[in-house]
Order: sequence, then C-alpha cells, then structure tokens
Amino acid sequence: MARQYDPVKRLIDVIVASVGLLITAPVQAALALLVARKLGRPVLFRQQRPGRFGMPSSLIKFRTMWDPDPASGLASDADRLTPFGSFLRSTSLDELPTLWNVLRGGMSLVGPRPLMMQYLETYTPQQARRHEVRPGITGLAQVSGRNELTWEQKFAADNDYVDRRSPLLDAKIAIMTVWSVVCRRGISAPGNSTMPEFFGASDGRG
Repeated sequence: MARQYDPVKRLIDVIVASVGLLITAPVQAALALLVARKLGRPVLFRQQRPGRFGMPSSLIKFRTMWDPDPASGLASDADRLTPFGSFLRSTSLDELPTLWNVLRGGMSLVGPRPLMMQYLETYTPQQARRHEVRPGITGLAQVSGRNELTWEQKFAADNDYVDRRSPLLDAKIAIMTVWSVVCRRGISAPGNSTMPEFFGASDGRG
C-alpha cells in the first residue's frame, strides 16, 4: 500500500508546492531582501544532500549564518548563527525556498529530512532505508521531537515512516508540523545550535 501511494504522493507534492510558491512569493521576496541586508549575498544557502536512493541533490534554503571566519571567531555553527537566522530557523521561514526542491522532484513535502552526504558511508543497512523514499521538508522525526531526539530515535522514526507512509499519515504530520512550528519545539539539541554531527551506529553521542 505504501508503494501504491507514491504516485499520488508525487501529484500532491507538485500541486501543493506550486500553490505554496505562488502564495509565499511576496513573503520570500521580502525575506530575500532582509537576508541580503543583514547577512549579505548570496541570499540562498545551497548544499548537496542525498535524495532518493542516496543520489545527490542541491538543497536550497534562506541563508541563516555568517560565512566561516575563524580569525574573527566565526568557526562553529553556534558562532555563525545570527539572531535573524535563528528567527528564520525557529519559524521555519528559511525552508520556504525548499518548495522548489519539491516541485523539481528532488524532495517531497513529507519524508525523512535530508542529512549530509558524508553520512551515507556511516549508515547501517537499516538506517540507509530512509533513502527508499524522497527526503521531505518535514517528517515523522520532526514532529516527534525534531532535534531533541537522539540519532537512533530519528532513524527509527524515518524507517517507521518508510513502512507506513500514507495519505492519512502525511496529513497528520503536516498538521503536527504547524503545531511544532507555532510552539517552536525541538529547534536544537542541548548544547548545540542544531544537532550534533553523526559519527555512525557506534557513536555514543547519538
């Protein structure tokens, strides 16, 4: 049933992403001007992330950090994250350009969040199952605790989604995502600006 849902899911992605881009165009234009003013250019953050089957895809979001500059004390993510960038992240406004990734087919509205390319080499076969579907803007792990979860809990939620994906589950995740954004839950792991780096299945840090 999950695989039978995939073509319908893709159609929903295209429709919702198209409408979403039209509706948010004025907001995205205003945010682009603010990012350019507060952080400079480029306005968009682009990075290669693994998509379905682990194939690389360019993820785009609004920029939220200064460029690395160890000489000026801008080395870690926590140092580079600006107050304005923190606001964009906590409200998920930085994710609005990602609708282009959904429209182009590299991502879905709902699915496991795309992580870093270098993590591919560290996954166990079970953890790698998250790439059986397109990565999502939001997902089951995000509404289950987001960055408050350990890596093991995140991967478990991702695999649960892969096995149980359905229109009802996607609708539930979408509604819970709105609530999580309003409450600003799980934005960062304790002691981190987002989530600590993943070092593999044996990583005791989660």
